[in-house]
Amino acid sequence: MTDGPAPGLVRLRLDLSYDGTDFRGWARQREGQRTVQQEVEDALRVVTRSAHGFELTVAGRTDAGVHATGQVAHVDVPGWLWAEQREKLPRRLAGRLPQDVRVWRIAEAPPHFHARFSAVWRRYVYRVTDHPAGVEPLHRRHVLWHDRPLDVAAMNAASRLLLGEHDFAAFCKKREGATTIRAVRALSWQRRPDGVLEGTVRADAFCHNMVRSLVGALLFVGDGHRPPQWAAEVLAARVRDSAVRVVRPHGLTLEEVGYPPDDRLAARAAEARTLRTLGTGTSEV
Repeated sequence: MTDGPAPGLVRLRLDLSYDGTDFRGWARQREGQRTVQQEVEDALRVVTRSAHGFELTVAGRTDAGVHATGQVAHVDVPGWLWAEQREKLPRRLAGRLPQDVRVWRIAEAPPHFHARFSAVWRRYVYRVTDHPAGVEPLHRRHVLWHDRPLDVAAMNAASRLLLGEHDFAAFCKKREGATTIRAVRALSWQRRPDGVLEGTVRADAFCHNMVRSLVGALLFVGDGHRPPQWAAEVLAARVRDSAVRVVRPHGLTLEEVGYPPDDRLAARAAEARTLRTLGTGTSEV
């Protein structure tokens, strides 16, 4: 399977960010559901005055309410259109897009680039405060309030037990035909000077609800409901635990997507399409 554009088309990489509060997630849905994909595709069609249908492919399909500062997408456009409008396109999009989504960079992608399958890791950050008064009003759309004191050391102890390649079925919403095996390379918490806790997680890929479920479990450890080893016990069981709640989406932000060197893009895309089993080192994204 080729990862390049069809003849006559040019593949563009778009780097974008958005406030997910008023979106029903990234992916286009039924009529009347506002999504990031729809807004960007519609804006492209309007500013280029083109009858060409634009279809974006994204690195990570964020859920309703989830934000992004480092989202990556690609789109294939006619070569003549890119040659004609490459200098004007970023500013025209800025004038057309709503204020809660921005396209910061548009560039011709290297050969074999695929926003989803070429990615080698994604990094998310979840923000939460345990201040007894709640969330600072200016941050209310991006920070969760947890109404019990949180022990960062206990949360980090639990997080370390979740690192590595595992079957994360206990923390994922099962999807028919998809694997729940993932490799978590970083997972840690720190408290900012203003008291907000930031949980950073980096993995080759994430299954549905995985980050928010992990955060839910770690908050349960942080507030003393469970010991640190409990999170690892849930992971090993490979079944959903009723004590693990999926936290609200507004505290979650996709901050960065990593890609290999250009000469590894095709190989990485092929690896990512291989259904994963433990120890194979590949995954379905």
